[in-house]
Amino acid sequence: MKKKIAFIGAGRMATAIVKGLIQKKVYSPNEIVCLCGNDNTGSTLAQASGITEADSLLPYVSEMDTLVLACKPQQLENIDASTLVNASHITLISILAGTPIARLSKCFPQVKNIIRSMPNTPGQIGCGSTAYASLNTLEAKELDSIETILGALGSVHPVNESQIDAVTALSGSGPAYVFEFISALVNAGINTGLEENLAKNLALETVLGSAQLLKESTYSADDLRDAVTSPGGTTEAALNRLSEGDFRALIQNAILKAKKRSEELAQS
Repeated sequence: MKKKIAFIGAGRMATAIVKGLIQKKVYSPNEIVCLCGNDNTGSTLAQASGITEADSLLPYVSEMDTLVLACKPQQLENIDASTLVNASHITLISILAGTPIARLSKCFPQVKNIIRSMPNTPGQIGCGSTAYASLNTLEAKELDSIETILGALGSVHPVNESQIDAVTALSGSGPAYVFEFISALVNAGINTGLEENLAKNLALETVLGSAQLLKESTYSADDLRDAVTSPGGTTEAALNRLSEGDFRALIQNAILKAKKRSEELAQS
């Protein structure tokens, strides 16, 4: 039997990782332990997946090789790291936003290595993007293990830690921008005479289909945009209005604002 993996926190992202690991047969339920705060998320996850809910990690430290930190960032200071006093064989994976490796190192000085990752919410259905940075250079076996665990959420991208704030702004917060765009499309459809359900379906299918077309195409997003834009046509009229509103600059400024806030959170 392989070493156990443990989770501190049992919320949506932890649940997504656990379900993905079990579904892909990376770990069996009896190889997964979770510890959570004063709520029912741990028991809910344990009942749904068959994993072990624990009050303390102490009995499991010698059996673990990976610890996933999946609580809320503000709960970090409340974690009793003394249970990990003999944890020099354990790799810590953090999915906490705005929490740099330097801070994690102070909280968990005993662990073998620390991985700072930034997943996004589509990971809940295995379609997410996760970037990660490592405190120490990863050996081949450890690299494979880390990418397999984070791969339970979707695609995995190694980066330098200096890029994590930009990743947070683009893909970490990015689903919210897409949801806002879809909501705007739906509202516009309704306001131009479509029934709400039809507007919603058309907007959702358009975004999904366009993303898939771009993913499978050898052409760039700009190329595909030009291909659907006839001179003097409806698409050109709409794009001209977006250009007048400086749409790209607005997106750029939004990303920069999110990046700045991520940097501020990392310093707090």
